[in-house]
Amino acid sequence: MMADTPNQQTLNIAADWWMRLRDPSATERTTEQWLAWTAEDASHLTAFERVTELAAKLGTLNDITRAQLLAEFAPPLATSRRWLPLAAAAAVAAVVLLGGYLTWLGGDGRAAAQVYSSAVAGRRDVTLEDGSRVTLGGATRLTTRYSRDQRLVELAEGEAYFEVVHNARRPFVVRVGKLTIHDVGTAFDVRRTGERVTVSMAEGRVRIFDQVDGKGGGLEAVAGQAVSYDPSRSAMRVSSTDPAQAAAWRDDRLEFDNEPLAVVVANINRYSARPVRIVDADIAPLTFTGTVRTDAIDDWLHALPQVLPLKVSEVGGQTVLSDARGASSR
Repeated sequence: MMADTPNQQTLNIAADWWMRLRDPSATERTTEQWLAWTAEDASHLTAFERVTELAAKLGTLNDITRAQLLAEFAPPLATSRRWLPLAAAAAVAAVVLLGGYLTWLGGDGRAAAQVYSSAVAGRRDVTLEDGSRVTLGGATRLTTRYSRDQRLVELAEGEAYFEVVHNARRPFVVRVGKLTIHDVGTAFDVRRTGERVTVSMAEGRVRIFDQVDGKGGGLEAVAGQAVSYDPSRSAMRVSSTDPAQAAAWRDDRLEFDNEPLAVVVANINRYSARPVRIVDADIAPLTFTGTVRTDAIDDWLHALPQVLPLKVSEVGGQTVLSDARGASSR
Protein backbone atom coordinates (compact mmCIF):
# COMPACT_ATOMS: atom_id res chain seq x y z
CA MET A 1 0.00 0.00 0.00
CA MET A 2 1.35 3.40 -0.94
CA ALA A 3 1.21 6.39 1.35
CA ASP A 4 -1.77 8.74 1.05
CA THR A 5 0.52 11.51 -0.19
CA PRO A 6 0.86 11.18 -3.98
CA ASN A 7 4.30 11.08 -5.54
CA GLN A 8 5.20 12.69 -8.85
CA GLN A 9 4.45 9.58 -10.93
CA THR A 10 0.99 9.35 -9.38
CA LEU A 11 0.37 13.00 -10.21
CA ASN A 12 1.46 12.34 -13.80
CA ILE A 13 -1.05 9.49 -14.08
CA ALA A 14 -3.78 11.58 -12.45
CA ALA A 15 -3.22 14.39 -14.95
CA ASP A 16 -3.45 11.89 -17.79
CA TRP A 17 -6.74 10.57 -16.41
CA TRP A 18 -8.03 14.14 -16.00
CA MET A 19 -7.59 14.73 -19.71
CA ARG A 20 -8.82 11.32 -20.79
CA LEU A 21 -12.11 11.64 -18.91
CA ARG A 22 -12.78 14.92 -20.73
CA ASP A 23 -12.10 13.48 -24.17
CA PRO A 24 -15.27 13.39 -26.33
CA SER A 25 -14.38 9.81 -27.32
CA ALA A 26 -14.30 8.63 -23.68
CA THR A 27 -16.56 5.64 -23.01
CA GLU A 28 -18.07 3.98 -19.95
CA ARG A 29 -15.05 1.68 -19.92
CA THR A 30 -12.81 4.74 -19.56
CA THR A 31 -14.74 5.71 -16.45
CA GLU A 32 -14.60 2.15 -15.11
CA GLN A 33 -10.82 2.04 -15.58
CA TRP A 34 -10.46 5.39 -13.83
CA LEU A 35 -12.60 4.22 -10.89
CA ALA A 36 -10.51 1.04 -10.62
CA TRP A 37 -7.35 3.14 -10.54
CA THR A 38 -8.66 5.47 -7.82
CA ALA A 39 -9.74 2.45 -5.76
CA GLU A 40 -6.22 0.98 -5.77
CA ASP A 41 -4.83 3.49 -3.28
CA ALA A 42 -6.00 6.57 -1.38
CA SER A 43 -3.17 8.62 -2.91
CA HIS A 44 -4.62 8.12 -6.40
CA LEU A 45 -7.84 9.98 -5.61
CA THR A 46 -5.87 12.61 -3.70
CA ALA A 47 -3.68 13.21 -6.76
CA PHE A 48 -6.71 13.47 -9.03
CA GLU A 49 -8.34 16.00 -6.68
CA ARG A 50 -5.15 18.08 -6.73
CA VAL A 51 -5.15 18.13 -10.52
CA THR A 52 -8.82 19.14 -10.56
CA GLU A 53 -8.17 21.86 -7.98
CA LEU A 54 -5.27 23.22 -10.00
CA ALA A 55 -7.44 23.33 -13.12
CA ALA A 56 -10.02 25.36 -11.23
CA LYS A 57 -7.41 27.79 -9.94
CA LEU A 58 -5.90 28.27 -13.38
CA GLY A 59 -9.35 29.10 -14.63
CA THR A 60 -9.00 32.45 -12.87
CA LEU A 61 -5.88 33.43 -14.87
CA ASN A 62 -6.17 36.15 -17.45
CA ASP A 63 -6.21 35.35 -21.17
CA ILE A 64 -2.61 36.42 -21.73
CA THR A 65 -1.22 34.14 -18.99
CA ARG A 66 -3.28 31.19 -20.19
CA ALA A 67 -2.16 31.73 -23.77
CA GLN A 68 1.49 31.87 -22.69
CA LEU A 69 1.16 28.59 -20.80
CA LEU A 70 -0.44 26.89 -23.79
CA ALA A 71 2.07 28.24 -26.28
CA GLU A 72 5.01 27.11 -24.17
CA PHE A 73 3.84 23.76 -22.83
CA ALA A 74 0.81 22.38 -24.69
CA PRO A 75 0.34 23.69 -28.23
CA PRO A 76 -1.06 20.34 -29.55
CA LEU A 77 -3.88 20.45 -27.00
CA ALA A 78 -5.03 23.84 -28.22
CA THR A 79 -5.55 22.52 -31.77
CA SER A 80 -6.58 18.90 -31.28
CA ARG A 81 -8.94 19.49 -28.35
CA ARG A 82 -10.52 22.86 -29.00
CA TRP A 83 -13.49 21.83 -26.93
CA LEU A 84 -11.29 22.00 -23.82
CA PRO A 85 -11.16 25.32 -21.98
CA LEU A 86 -7.78 26.97 -22.23
CA ALA A 87 -7.47 26.86 -18.48
CA ALA A 88 -8.00 23.08 -18.46
CA ALA A 89 -5.31 22.49 -21.03
CA ALA A 90 -2.95 24.75 -19.14
CA ALA A 91 -3.68 22.91 -15.91
CA VAL A 92 -2.76 19.55 -17.35
CA ALA A 93 0.36 20.99 -18.93
CA ALA A 94 1.38 22.50 -15.62
CA VAL A 95 0.89 19.26 -13.69
CA VAL A 96 2.45 16.90 -16.21
CA LEU A 97 5.18 19.01 -17.71
CA LEU A 98 6.10 21.53 -15.04
CA GLY A 99 5.43 19.08 -12.21
CA GLY A 100 8.14 16.66 -13.22
CA TYR A 101 7.27 15.03 -16.54
CA LEU A 102 10.38 16.39 -18.20
CA THR A 103 12.42 14.97 -15.37
CA TRP A 104 10.75 11.61 -15.81
CA LEU A 105 11.69 11.67 -19.49
CA GLY A 106 15.37 11.67 -20.34
CA GLY A 107 16.97 14.37 -22.43
CA ASP A 108 16.33 12.28 -25.56
CA GLY A 109 12.64 11.88 -24.74
CA ARG A 110 13.00 8.34 -23.41
CA ALA A 111 12.17 7.15 -19.93
CA ALA A 112 14.39 4.97 -17.83
CA ALA A 113 13.38 1.33 -18.03
CA GLN A 114 10.98 0.10 -15.35
CA VAL A 115 11.15 -3.62 -14.53
CA TYR A 116 8.22 -5.50 -13.00
CA SER A 117 8.38 -9.12 -11.90
CA SER A 118 6.46 -11.71 -9.91
CA ALA A 119 7.50 -14.75 -7.90
CA VAL A 120 6.78 -18.41 -8.64
CA ALA A 121 3.09 -19.06 -7.86
CA GLY A 122 2.71 -15.32 -7.41
CA ARG A 123 0.54 -12.70 -9.03
CA ARG A 124 1.04 -8.97 -9.28
CA ASP A 125 -1.21 -6.11 -10.41
CA VAL A 126 0.55 -3.08 -11.86
CA THR A 127 -0.74 0.29 -13.06
CA LEU A 128 1.62 1.74 -15.65
CA GLU A 129 2.50 5.41 -16.07
CA ASP A 130 -0.29 5.99 -18.60
CA GLY A 131 -2.99 4.34 -16.50
CA SER A 132 -2.92 1.04 -18.41
CA ARG A 133 -3.19 -1.97 -16.13
CA VAL A 134 -1.16 -5.19 -16.28
CA THR A 135 -1.61 -8.36 -14.25
CA LEU A 136 1.49 -10.55 -14.04
CA GLY A 137 1.12 -14.30 -13.67
CA GLY A 138 3.57 -16.51 -11.78
CA ALA A 139 7.32 -16.12 -12.49
CA THR A 140 6.77 -13.31 -14.97
CA ARG A 141 9.07 -10.43 -15.87
CA LEU A 142 8.45 -7.45 -18.11
CA THR A 143 10.12 -4.12 -18.80
CA THR A 144 8.47 -0.84 -19.79
CA ARG A 145 10.16 1.95 -21.73
CA TYR A 146 7.93 4.94 -22.32
CA SER A 147 8.89 7.78 -24.65
CA ARG A 148 6.97 10.78 -25.95
CA ASP A 149 6.00 8.84 -29.09
CA GLN A 150 5.52 5.28 -27.87
CA ARG A 151 4.67 3.10 -24.88
CA LEU A 152 6.89 0.03 -25.19
CA VAL A 153 6.58 -3.12 -23.07
CA GLU A 154 8.88 -6.13 -23.40
CA LEU A 155 7.76 -9.46 -21.94
CA ALA A 156 10.88 -11.44 -21.11
CA GLU A 157 9.15 -14.50 -19.64
CA GLY A 158 5.86 -15.68 -18.23
CA GLU A 159 2.34 -14.39 -18.83
CA ALA A 160 0.66 -11.01 -18.53
CA TYR A 161 -2.86 -9.67 -19.02
CA PHE A 162 -3.03 -6.14 -20.44
CA GLU A 163 -5.88 -3.63 -20.14
CA VAL A 164 -4.65 -0.81 -22.31
CA VAL A 165 -5.74 2.81 -22.25
CA HIS A 166 -6.07 3.98 -25.84
CA ASN A 167 -3.93 6.86 -27.06
CA ALA A 168 -3.63 7.08 -30.85
CA ARG A 169 -0.82 9.63 -30.60
CA ARG A 170 1.23 7.34 -28.36
CA PRO A 171 0.89 3.69 -29.47
CA PHE A 172 1.11 0.84 -26.98
CA VAL A 173 3.51 -1.82 -28.24
CA VAL A 174 4.35 -5.19 -26.69
CA ARG A 175 7.46 -7.04 -27.80
CA VAL A 176 7.65 -10.70 -26.92
CA GLY A 177 10.37 -12.83 -28.43
CA LYS A 178 10.23 -12.36 -32.19
CA LEU A 179 6.71 -10.91 -32.15
CA THR A 180 5.58 -7.31 -31.95
CA ILE A 181 2.01 -6.56 -30.84
CA HIS A 182 0.43 -3.18 -31.62
CA ASP A 183 -2.56 -2.49 -29.40
CA VAL A 184 -5.60 -0.54 -30.54
CA GLY A 185 -7.23 0.08 -27.15
CA THR A 186 -7.87 -3.39 -25.91
CA ALA A 187 -7.63 -6.15 -23.29
CA PHE A 188 -5.52 -9.18 -24.12
CA ASP A 189 -3.31 -11.87 -22.62
CA VAL A 190 0.23 -12.74 -23.72
CA ARG A 191 2.00 -15.94 -22.69
CA ARG A 192 5.64 -16.57 -23.50
CA THR A 193 7.28 -19.99 -23.22
CA GLY A 194 10.79 -19.65 -24.58
CA GLU A 195 10.24 -18.40 -28.13
CA ARG A 196 6.70 -19.75 -28.30
CA VAL A 197 4.03 -17.07 -27.84
CA THR A 198 0.26 -17.16 -27.43
CA VAL A 199 -1.89 -14.03 -27.61
CA SER A 200 -5.51 -14.39 -26.42
CA MET A 201 -7.96 -11.58 -27.10
CA ALA A 202 -10.56 -10.52 -24.52
CA GLU A 203 -11.63 -7.17 -26.00
CA GLY A 204 -10.86 -4.91 -28.93
CA ARG A 205 -8.18 -5.80 -31.45
CA VAL A 206 -4.43 -5.87 -31.94
CA ARG A 207 -2.12 -6.20 -34.90
CA ILE A 208 0.64 -8.78 -34.55
CA PHE A 209 3.88 -8.75 -36.53
CA ASP A 210 6.27 -11.70 -36.69
CA GLN A 211 9.28 -9.40 -36.57
CA VAL A 212 10.70 -7.09 -33.93
CA ASP A 213 10.53 -3.91 -36.02
CA GLY A 214 6.77 -4.26 -36.41
CA LYS A 215 6.84 -3.63 -40.15
CA GLY A 216 4.82 -5.27 -42.88
CA GLY A 217 1.12 -6.04 -43.01
CA GLY A 218 0.91 -8.03 -39.82
CA LEU A 219 -2.03 -10.13 -38.66
CA GLU A 220 -5.06 -8.60 -36.98
CA ALA A 221 -6.64 -10.41 -34.04
CA VAL A 222 -9.97 -9.49 -32.44
CA ALA A 223 -11.91 -10.49 -29.34
CA GLY A 224 -12.63 -14.21 -29.37
CA GLN A 225 -9.43 -15.15 -31.18
CA ALA A 226 -6.11 -16.58 -30.04
CA VAL A 227 -2.90 -16.35 -32.05
CA SER A 228 -0.11 -18.87 -31.49
CA TYR A 229 3.45 -18.45 -32.69
CA ASP A 230 5.78 -21.43 -32.93
CA PRO A 231 9.27 -20.66 -34.32
CA SER A 232 9.32 -24.08 -36.00
CA ARG A 233 6.32 -23.16 -38.15
CA SER A 234 6.19 -20.78 -41.09
CA ALA A 235 3.10 -18.86 -40.00
CA MET A 236 1.12 -17.84 -36.94
CA ARG A 237 -1.91 -19.98 -36.11
CA VAL A 238 -5.28 -18.34 -35.42
CA SER A 239 -7.96 -20.17 -33.43
CA SER A 240 -11.23 -19.35 -31.69
CA THR A 241 -11.36 -18.83 -27.94
CA ASP A 242 -13.80 -17.69 -25.29
CA PRO A 243 -13.00 -14.01 -24.57
CA ALA A 244 -13.97 -14.55 -20.94
CA GLN A 245 -11.25 -17.22 -20.68
CA ALA A 246 -8.45 -15.14 -22.23
CA ALA A 247 -6.68 -15.04 -18.88
CA ALA A 248 -8.17 -18.02 -17.06
CA TRP A 249 -4.99 -18.25 -14.98
CA ARG A 250 -6.29 -15.30 -12.96
CA ASP A 251 -8.91 -17.79 -11.71
CA ASP A 252 -6.26 -20.45 -11.00
CA ARG A 253 -6.77 -22.31 -14.29
CA LEU A 254 -4.12 -22.92 -16.93
CA GLU A 255 -5.72 -23.69 -20.29
CA PHE A 256 -3.85 -25.67 -22.98
CA ASP A 257 -4.98 -26.40 -26.52
CA ASN A 258 -3.07 -29.22 -28.22
CA GLU A 259 0.25 -27.97 -26.85
CA PRO A 260 3.52 -29.92 -26.40
CA LEU A 261 4.09 -31.43 -22.97
CA ALA A 262 7.32 -29.43 -22.72
CA VAL A 263 5.33 -26.19 -23.02
CA VAL A 264 2.72 -27.40 -20.53
CA VAL A 265 5.38 -28.32 -17.97
CA ALA A 266 7.22 -25.03 -18.41
CA ASN A 267 4.05 -23.09 -17.61
CA ILE A 268 3.08 -25.33 -14.72
CA ASN A 269 6.51 -24.73 -13.19
CA ARG A 270 5.63 -21.05 -12.90
CA TYR A 271 3.06 -22.07 -10.28
CA SER A 272 4.58 -25.17 -8.70
CA ALA A 273 6.67 -25.04 -5.54
CA ARG A 274 8.10 -28.43 -6.50
CA PRO A 275 9.61 -28.34 -10.03
CA VAL A 276 8.39 -30.76 -12.67
CA ARG A 277 11.06 -32.15 -15.01
CA ILE A 278 10.89 -34.18 -18.21
CA VAL A 279 13.77 -36.68 -18.31
CA ASP A 280 12.95 -38.44 -21.59
CA ALA A 281 13.10 -36.32 -24.71
CA ASP A 282 10.68 -38.65 -26.51
CA ILE A 283 7.71 -37.50 -24.42
CA ALA A 284 8.40 -33.74 -24.66
CA PRO A 285 6.53 -33.39 -28.01
CA LEU A 286 3.44 -35.27 -26.79
CA THR A 287 0.49 -32.89 -26.92
CA PHE A 288 -2.00 -32.08 -24.18
CA THR A 289 -5.38 -30.37 -24.29
CA GLY A 290 -7.17 -29.49 -21.10
CA THR A 291 -7.19 -27.49 -17.88
CA VAL A 292 -4.70 -27.59 -15.03
CA ARG A 293 -5.70 -25.92 -11.79
CA THR A 294 -2.75 -24.14 -10.23
CA ASP A 295 -4.05 -25.07 -6.78
CA ALA A 296 -4.27 -28.77 -7.70
CA ILE A 297 -1.15 -29.46 -9.76
CA ASP A 298 -0.38 -32.66 -7.85
CA ASP A 299 -3.83 -34.04 -8.68
CA TRP A 300 -3.22 -33.35 -12.37
CA LEU A 301 0.18 -35.05 -12.28
CA HIS A 302 -1.24 -38.16 -10.66
CA ALA A 303 -3.92 -38.38 -13.38
CA LEU A 304 -1.56 -37.61 -16.28
CA PRO A 305 -0.48 -41.26 -16.95
CA GLN A 306 -4.12 -41.99 -17.81
CA VAL A 307 -3.88 -39.49 -20.66
CA LEU A 308 -0.29 -39.80 -21.88
CA PRO A 309 2.15 -42.76 -21.98
CA LEU A 310 4.42 -41.61 -19.19
CA LYS A 311 5.39 -42.32 -15.61
CA VAL A 312 5.36 -39.83 -12.73
CA SER A 313 7.83 -40.22 -9.89
CA GLU A 314 9.46 -38.16 -7.15
CA VAL A 315 13.24 -37.76 -7.28
CA GLY A 316 15.26 -35.41 -5.08
CA GLY A 317 12.40 -33.03 -4.33
CA GLN A 318 11.35 -32.86 -8.00
CA THR A 319 8.52 -34.47 -9.89
CA VAL A 320 10.01 -36.44 -12.78
CA LEU A 321 8.17 -37.42 -15.96
CA SER A 322 9.61 -40.36 -17.90
CA ASP A 323 8.60 -42.50 -20.87
CA ALA A 324 6.37 -45.43 -19.96
CA ARG A 325 6.70 -47.05 -23.38
CA GLY A 326 10.18 -48.48 -22.89
CA ALA A 327 13.58 -47.97 -21.32
CA SER A 328 14.35 -44.46 -20.17
CA SER A 329 16.75 -42.49 -22.32
CA ARG A 330 18.38 -40.90 -19.30
